[in-house]
Amino acid sequence: MRLEVKRRRTSIFTSEAALTGRLGWTMDAWVQIFVVVAAVAIVIQTAMLTALFLQMKRLSERLERFTGELESRLTPILSRVQIFLEDTQPKISEMVADASHVVYLARAQAQKVDRVFTEAADRLRGQLVRADHILTGALEAVEDAGSKFSHSVWRPMHKVSALVQGIKVGIDLLRARRTNRRPEEPLEQEEELFI
Repeated sequence: MRLEVKRRRTSIFTSEAALTGRLGWTMDAWVQIFVVVAAVAIVIQTAMLTALFLQMKRLSERLERFTGELESRLTPILSRVQIFLEDTQPKISEMVADASHVVYLARAQAQKVDRVFTEAADRLRGQLVRADHILTGALEAVEDAGSKFSHSVWRPMHKVSALVQGIKVGIDLLRARRTNRRPEEPLEQEEELFI
């Protein structure tokens, strides 16, 4: 094992020697090269950061000018709006209060109208029931009078009609005897009338 460690150490040194021998530079030269490259990279980064800083500074100045202009333009508008709102706020409050009062009055009037219509409908219903009773009574009276009229007028009319018919048959019978006709024919006609 010791032999292997020695061989490794010698191989590192031989490769370093081979590296130095081929290019002719030592490890110190390489370190210096890397330091120079790193310094150049840092300088480039510094330049980029400086440019970025300057760009941000210009942008910041532009934004400050823009916000200043915007503020100078908006301040009068906002003050006018605030004055307008201060002037109209009591009027708006008064309008809302008036609208609320109007709604309250309209609701009260609607309830009164509803009550009046309900009472009117109830009265009308009562009057219709009363008119129905009156008409029913009148129709019953007319019907009763009609039946009494038919009994008192039509019965005697039938009797008078029967009497007139009897007289007519008697007259026909007398005429038939005078003209020698048979008295049976008018009787048959008379029986047809009574059927």
